[in-house]
Amino acid sequence: MLSVSLHGICLHAPHGLYPQEHVLGNDFEVDVDVFINVAHNQPWPFVDYALVQNIVTNVFEQPGQLLESFVHNIYSALKLNIANTEKIKVAVRKLHPPLNGDVRYAQVCFEG
Repeated sequence: MLSVSLHGICLHAPHGLYPQEHVLGNDFEVDVDVFINVAHNQPWPFVDYALVQNIVTNVFEQPGQLLESFVHNIYSALKLNIANTEKIKVAVRKLHPPLNGDVRYAQVCFEG
């Protein structure tokens, strides 16, 4: 199985549950792994990193609050735009979420 990954896609966007997050915004980090079945004696497909980054960026340009929604929307767009995917893994992290105490990130991940 061939895996193509784009990790550490950094974004700043006005998303979150709390009103101040819509004003100040949050820093997010996204990891994407695309898995495609290949045969060693056949040409392997090309997965365009720029397409992956554009999909992530476009999803974050839409209004939203929940990390789960961003993961779902990224996954759905990747599945639609990249042929023959066997599996896609998407992880979205909100860095330093506005919680009591020092929390590095909150993360939602889906693999399917």
